[in-house]
Amino acid sequence: MAQETVRIGIVGFGRNTRERHYPGFKALKGVELVSVANRSRESGDRIAEEFDIPKVYDHWTELVAAEDSEAIMIGTWPYMHCQIVLAALAAGKHVLTEARMAMDSAQARMMLEASREKPHLVSMVVPSPFTLKYDKTVQEVISKGLLGDLLAIDLLGNDATFINREAPLHWRHNRDLSGYNILNMGIWYEAILRWVGPAVKVQAMTQVNVNRRKDGEGVVRAVTVPDHVEAVCQMACGALAHMRFGSVTGLARAPEAWLFGSEGTLQVDMGAGVIRAGKRGEKELKDYPISPSKQGKWRVEEEFVNAVRGVEKVTHTSFEDGVRYMEFTEAVTRSAQSGMAVGLPL
Repeated sequence: MAQETVRIGIVGFGRNTRERHYPGFKALKGVELVSVANRSRESGDRIAEEFDIPKVYDHWTELVAAEDSEAIMIGTWPYMHCQIVLAALAAGKHVLTEARMAMDSAQARMMLEASREKPHLVSMVVPSPFTLKYDKTVQEVISKGLLGDLLAIDLLGNDATFINREAPLHWRHNRDLSGYNILNMGIWYEAILRWVGPAVKVQAMTQVNVNRRKDGEGVVRAVTVPDHVEAVCQMACGALAHMRFGSVTGLARAPEAWLFGSEGTLQVDMGAGVIRAGKRGEKELKDYPISPSKQGKWRVEEEFVNAVRGVEKVTHTSFEDGVRYMEFTEAVTRSAQSGMAVGLPL
């Protein structure tokens, strides 16, 4: 169906859909955004008017079952992802689901198994965008053996924000809506997967520094999702990794990753937007060129539509990758709660 029109229904029209997915799909030829279902009919009507979407459904189940679409874009919070994906695949629809694939690894595996039962349908998770610019260059450095044996990884994924005890409850603070997802941890682990592969053991400590917040109605709610994480991981490649994620780290350095090998060191400096490298015998790191031809960019909607049309395979991000990062996020919580190291895969 390379030349056919792809008709897409959208369940959950949040900020990421507004800012990225909607313009991404609209820029593609032969793509129609035909329907929307939001948390209420009223909000769906507003979205349809603002973004010129012809059909509004009262409930997402009606949208998924309707014959006016071949593909479903899921832009809801994580607590809805699994049931919508399962319903969409059962209805014979291709699916693109927002990042933070599911609430937990069990849901993610259910989604993966359902996708494997419908191999003719495209199943894709919105990928981590943080390192798209750098991924191919990092992979190239490692594959060429410029680092030698990879020994250690240091990942700093902090936000440079001070603790805010007065901020209202966000869905990311609410475990009922976000599950085991914490901060940007899964997104960063997805990048690590691209570079060096998975972890095989995780030991973690976490902290909730603000354990109560007011929701949108002024009701005080308990918060159990951590706002700081320290994790030490044994990687399948043999390296030992230290990963830190936090939203209480005011004035912290911009996110960065260090890869230490027996013969060289590589730094991905997100603040400066550069890669630096050095090898044994040198005094300091030097900028490592990122070829324009190797710089990745956001093309999520294009990749999804091309996959639906059969002209491209999904590379960012498969359901298999989603299961791996959901297992990692769950392992972090299990380890923090038990005080024990947790092996992967679960």
